[in-house]
Amino acid sequence: MTLNQIIILAIIGIVGGFVSGSMGVGGGVIIIPALVFFLGITQHEAQGTSVAVLSIPVALVAAINYYKSGYVNFKFAAIIILTFVIGGYLGSKFAVNVPEKVLKPIFGGLLLLVGIKMILGK
Repeated sequence: MTLNQIIILAIIGIVGGFVSGSMGVGGGVIIIPALVFFLGITQHEAQGTSVAVLSIPVALVAAINYYKSGYVNFKFAAIIILTFVIGGYLGSKFAVNVPEKVLKPIFGGLLLLVGIKMILGK
């Protein structure tokens, strides 16, 4: 690993962490595209790396801050956690078997659709 790569990874981590902590997104919106564009890794590797980064210790720090401010619905979180595990397993099994040239447009299209929906509202 080069010094340049370490610096890029540190910037990705800081920006991804800030956006994740402040807006609830970071992996898909910041980390994955940055790894692909700035470090040239595959879509599959970027997605796998992002999932590894966003495991419990990282998310826990941000969740504690939201909890202290009264912004955590534990009933909703419990249901999402249980089903997220299933969805994460199935989704990863799907993604690792899809060619990168198909996976990238699916990923980009999802970001675009979500972005349009958020901008235009209901």
